[in-house]
Amino acid sequence: MEIRAMRAFVAVVEEGGLSAAARRLHISQPALSQTVGALEREFGQQLLIRSSTGVRATETGLTLLSEARAVLARYDQALAVMTARTGQRATTLRIGIPLELPADLLSKALLDLSTAHPGTRVTVRHLSTSAQVALLHSGDLELGLLRERPQGQEFDAMLVVKEQLGVLVAAERGADLTGPDGIPLDALNELSWVGFPRSGSPAWYDELTAVLRSHGIDPGPPVPDGQPLIAEVKLASVSAGRAFTLAPPSWSQPLPDTITWFPLAGHPIVRRTWAVWNAGSHRPDLGHLIAALDQPR
Repeated sequence: MEIRAMRAFVAVVEEGGLSAAARRLHISQPALSQTVGALEREFGQQLLIRSSTGVRATETGLTLLSEARAVLARYDQALAVMTARTGQRATTLRIGIPLELPADLLSKALLDLSTAHPGTRVTVRHLSTSAQVALLHSGDLELGLLRERPQGQEFDAMLVVKEQLGVLVAAERGADLTGPDGIPLDALNELSWVGFPRSGSPAWYDELTAVLRSHGIDPGPPVPDGQPLIAEVKLASVSAGRAFTLAPPSWSQPLPDTITWFPLAGHPIVRRTWAVWNAGSHRPDLGHLIAALDQPR
């Protein structure tokens, strides 16, 4: 029986249910259910009594609970003693973020992390969704903030941001197109969309371009790989008055007088950002950061 399985079982019993325990451990409920099922098969005994109101430990489960708590306490103590004894260097938590991340998403979470885990050093890199997934697979990233939820059971994910995107257009053009609720998306069909390379976030690109096409907008030729859609590119492309680009309400870059942000009528385009991490990770500092990101901002 692994330490990871012990922690999972203790959490399920203490929380009284799989859903609450999965949130506490920052893993998916199916993965947690599989872990508990594997324990029951390993011991050949029923460890939990499941009901519509939750779960509780059987007599055998209570025995395991007591022993697991003792082992975990000793294990955690050993780690703390050896860390102090060896003068272990601060650990590093590597985070990937996309462009245009809301400014307040990470600030409070990182402040909470620095208070709870002062020995953790955080490094942050601007990376596309595809690049972050590759680094998560290779173990070179502990947490990614992605524009799409990756498939498969090797990752756990949590939705952290939903943004109703608006548009940046030349101010005079936007004033002609806007109505009481904003600019209708199909009113932009005479303008070119300033897009981003599909390779950076394929699922999000496909979702977005499908919405544009459904409103009569041709996404245009594919953007070459290696050309991220940074703020300077957006503003330069829009300033001539023949193009539009999508942007969140929390757009943080200063805008020239010739460009204005407008909401889209009916909010047809919603951009989601997911916190994604490896399902097998049980780092306390990572768990603390994920829990902080799950709090209302």
